[in-house]
Amino acid sequence: MIGFLGNAYLWVKSAHVIFVIFWMAGLFMLPRFLAYHQEADPLSSENSVWAERERRLIRIILNPSMILAWLFGLLLVLDTGAHAQGWFHLKFAAVIGLSGYHGWMAGYSRRLARGTRTLTSRSLRMLNEVPGIAAAIIVIMVIVRPF
Repeated sequence: MIGFLGNAYLWVKSAHVIFVIFWMAGLFMLPRFLAYHQEADPLSSENSVWAERERRLIRIILNPSMILAWLFGLLLVLDTGAHAQGWFHLKFAAVIGLSGYHGWMAGYSRRLARGTRTLTSRSLRMLNEVPGIAAAIIVIMVIVRPF
């Protein structure tokens, strides 16, 4: 059965995977940047350097990659009817969770740039595990499709 994407299906799927990889790479980098930024004196030049690195990572890699991963992913869902399958619901929940995590981390980056530090470096390093756990759940749901 060929959906509305027709011969473009594999191109859309490839684009989805590519932008998911870019997004995940950024999600692994950002908490590490935040941990280093957290350790910088809020009044130092190092603080502004980390703030700029984070801003660029978010603006140039994370935000566009997330948007494109969502766009291509939604096209695939509509084309394949995956939304009617059980495994998809857990995958979708994990993707929504990652999107929220992305937004929260971007917000924490802005707070750090202003000098507000509410987490410890250790907490930020532990938060670095969130994307890996979500990725494992997503990959298992897509490949194994246990339900």
